[in-house]
Amino acid sequence: MDYTIKNSILQVVISSTGAEIQSVKSQHSGYEYIWQADPNVWQRHAPVLFPIVGKLQDDEYTYQGKTYHMTQHGFARDMEFTVEHQTAESITFLLTDTPETLAIYPFKFELRVNYNLLNNLLEENFSVTNRSDGEMIFGIGGHPGFNIPTDEKVAKEDFYFSTKPSRARVQIPLKGAYLDWDNRSLASTNSLITLSDHLFKNDALIFQLRGHDNRVSLKTDTSNFHVNVWLRDAPFVGIWSQYPKTADYVCIEPWWGIADRADTNQKLEEKYGMNHLDANATFTAGFSMAFHDQD
Repeated sequence: MDYTIKNSILQVVISSTGAEIQSVKSQHSGYEYIWQADPNVWQRHAPVLFPIVGKLQDDEYTYQGKTYHMTQHGFARDMEFTVEHQTAESITFLLTDTPETLAIYPFKFELRVNYNLLNNLLEENFSVTNRSDGEMIFGIGGHPGFNIPTDEKVAKEDFYFSTKPSRARVQIPLKGAYLDWDNRSLASTNSLITLSDHLFKNDALIFQLRGHDNRVSLKTDTSNFHVNVWLRDAPFVGIWSQYPKTADYVCIEPWWGIADRADTNQKLEEKYGMNHLDANATFTAGFSMAFHDQD
């Protein structure tokens, strides 16, 4: 079921399936900022990634000596959430463990995803509560896809990414779907990154973040259009679009978790980048997206 929140600037539609954004439209121009899930390219809009981010080697992990099977980005994006609270400009979705989740992820949990509008800013907030008796291990992240407004006068290559603070960041390359840890390098994220289809020929650009309030912006000099993604305290960000099949969209993904390293031992207890949460404790994180029209 779809739910709508709105103010005088934006109208946002979110599905209870996956608590996933379906649409963010300008109330002024009607422009659609969110990728509309073309099944021939990428069939999602902005999935919530939980309880893993990225891919496990062979889609498997072990925990306390037992092997579990889980596919890329976890199960939350395909599950039905309930609405816990809604106002005109805010909505909170809730997902809890089920016998089906416990069969592939042996932790009891409450996952809340809150969306909140503030002028032209849309906040996406995560809250994870551990309802297990012992420690809970998890990853979580966002995966919003943004439309790129091209036409006969504006090409995809007219758009670029800029980052703040303006400084170099460690880039983690991929070997297939897994982290090529030994080939990390210092990337020039203190300069502009021009958007192109070939930018993603080796899959996502993954950057390790330091400190708070990192920001990634998608911009063009041909109009006022831009999207700012404030990553808050996310330790990683992925920038991705489908390749070699391409379309006019790109994802800017704040992550509190990451794919397996190519040299993983597949033990969840030792998996890099995971969050460890004590019994009855709550983890909170989130990011914000600011949308600016073309006019």
